[in-house]
Amino acid sequence: MARSIIKKYQYVKRPARQASRKQSRYSSIDFGQRNYSLYINRVLKEVVPKRGLSSNTVDIMNILINDIFERIATEACQLMYLKKRCTLTPEDIQKAVYLLLPKKLAKFAVIFGSEAVHRFIHS
Repeated sequence: MARSIIKKYQYVKRPARQASRKQSRYSSIDFGQRNYSLYINRVLKEVVPKRGLSSNTVDIMNILINDIFERIATEACQLMYLKKRCTLTPEDIQKAVYLLLPKKLAKFAVIFGSEAVHRFIHS
């Protein structure tokens, strides 16, 4: 008796709707990744005003930036966990940069990054 009542009131399962996502203009960039193409073009125009980049080259540069960013973030988190802390500090990020990038490039990256953060805080 109880089984027939349960069967009578069971809900009908409907097929799940597929989430429709809009197609991105940049097909080679994964969903969830930042797009730095605007900034790449702006920096290029500051350095060499008469030059441009193809969209394929900009996509490759964007992938490179996202990859480096992900590596630095992962290494900084590992340093944070190694010190048994719950807060990611600028020192962790600087040490991660020094560990991942070549010596001279890491030095310039830390200098320019610290300067940019300082300008942002005091603006």
